[in-house]
Amino acid sequence: MILRNPLFLLLIPVLGLILLYLEARRRKEHTRLRGAVRYSSVGVLKEAPVSPRVRWARRLPWLRLIYLVLLVLALARPQVGLKETILRQEGIDIVLALDVSTSMLAEDFIIRGSRKNRLEVVQEVTAEFIAKRPRDRIGLVIFAGRPYILSPLTWDHNFSTVRLREVKAGMIEDGTAIGSALATAVNRLRESTAESKVVILLTDGVNNAGAIPPLAAAEAAAALGVTVYTIGAGSDKPVPYPVTDPWGRKVYQNVEIGLDEELLQEIAAITGGKYHHANDTASLVQIFREIDQMTTSPLEMPVFREYRELYPYLLLAAFFLIALETVLNNTVYRRLP
Repeated sequence: MILRNPLFLLLIPVLGLILLYLEARRRKEHTRLRGAVRYSSVGVLKEAPVSPRVRWARRLPWLRLIYLVLLVLALARPQVGLKETILRQEGIDIVLALDVSTSMLAEDFIIRGSRKNRLEVVQEVTAEFIAKRPRDRIGLVIFAGRPYILSPLTWDHNFSTVRLREVKAGMIEDGTAIGSALATAVNRLRESTAESKVVILLTDGVNNAGAIPPLAAAEAAAALGVTVYTIGAGSDKPVPYPVTDPWGRKVYQNVEIGLDEELLQEIAAITGGKYHHANDTASLVQIFREIDQMTTSPLEMPVFREYRELYPYLLLAAFFLIALETVLNNTVYRRLP
């Protein structure tokens, strides 16, 4: 909560002092009048018990103080924040193209002491990358034997992250269509007017599917001003791969999964990007951090905050107390001349 006009709060102690002064004067006058009265009997001077009506009448000045304070608070204009909206400007548009072929089930990565498959680690690290870039539009393309648009370019990163966590290896026919995936990602950026356009392509395999050659897709990206950062995921040595034995049990076989690093390096070079190799979780995290630094927008996005005004509620409460005091003074606590 904020106060638009906080200086009005200085009136509160002033009001308190004024009311205390007036109450002191009233008491002094009351004492003076009592001293001026002459009684024929000393017994009359004994204090009569104070009735509840009189006790409450003495508290009316506090009611007056409360509604005056409420009026001062209303002048200070308290506001409570409802939501924060980033006023978007042309910054960076990023499309992440992620390999979800069955080779991503290889379990050569470790997270928090537990062995995980490549896709699980990529999902977690990518989600962290997305969360750190609230000012950029981000889209998602997944691919195996063909590409699939998982999320369009959007500032709704919650939507993108939810869709990303739903991805399973094998949900698309198997294969590794690097060229088609890159072309699809670049096509998402074709209409972009952003200051910078970036594709981050991650795969652990060799291009063996799709109708578009990877280098032709890279040339198209360069022509459109799209920078491509490529990531080769996984070890170049035999890695544990889960399979099901004849008894339905999950067992592991050491298999070697080919990775065309030369192709990924060439794609990055054509577009002015950079190739990275991630052979474990730590290196993958570091790669995304480096890309995050390399693709930082120099623009500062202004922030617009929406607020709800609270002064109408304070005025309503103050007017209610004013009306209550008026009614009480003219009915229950009315003083006869």
